[in-house]
Amino acid sequence: MKLNVLKYTALMAALTALPSQAAQLEISLSNLSHGNYFTPILVAAHQSDIMLYRSGTTASAALVKMAEGGDIADLAANVTGANGVTLENPAGGLLAPGASTDAMMLDTGDNNLLSVTAMILPTNDGFIGLDSWKIPSKAGTYTLYLNGYDAGSEANNEIVNGGGAPGVPGIPAAPGGQGGTGATGIDDTSGNNKVHIHPGVLGDMDPNGGKSDLNSAVHRWLNPVAKLTVTVK
Repeated sequence: MKLNVLKYTALMAALTALPSQAAQLEISLSNLSHGNYFTPILVAAHQSDIMLYRSGTTASAALVKMAEGGDIADLAANVTGANGVTLENPAGGLLAPGASTDAMMLDTGDNNLLSVTAMILPTNDGFIGLDSWKIPSKAGTYTLYLNGYDAGSEANNEIVNGGGAPGVPGIPAAPGGQGGTGATGIDDTSGNNKVHIHPGVLGDMDPNGGKSDLNSAVHRWLNPVAKLTVTVK
């Protein structure tokens, strides 16, 4: 009996030492907004020692680069540098309002958390976000609804001026061609310089002036702004 116990103990120790089984995920993202676009999307599987963003904290330089200009390169490099895996730009550019990505496969390796982000255009520093969702071990299809977040790195002046570099105020573009010009700018006095739920845009109906270059009939939204469908194989 003692020998059997020793063998059982050794077997359990060996099984515990084996690496966790990788999850095979099939993922699709849908843009639920009425008139806003998503810049190149980043999907990341990672461990708890890294994150793309975290509500209530100061945005990292990599997050600011994505939230103000749509550049996911630094965020992706941070993930892969920490032994995570990524899907980058699955839509092949902008994801239009009402559109969805094709189903995309992700082998998570030993990573057990999933995060997603992309800039919302036209905004100053708005982005869609999923932060460190624990990947289920049970096979099945899971649906998650994602909110729009504000990086807190730039005032929401709602002026479309080609800005997009970190520290340069303004919105890079209004991709649907429904933005205005010549706005004086919204007076954003919120003072929240941490990552937080985006308050949405105000906009106006003046295409050649007013306070905002955004169209209030097109660009305003209510959360959630995106739907993520994850099938665990």
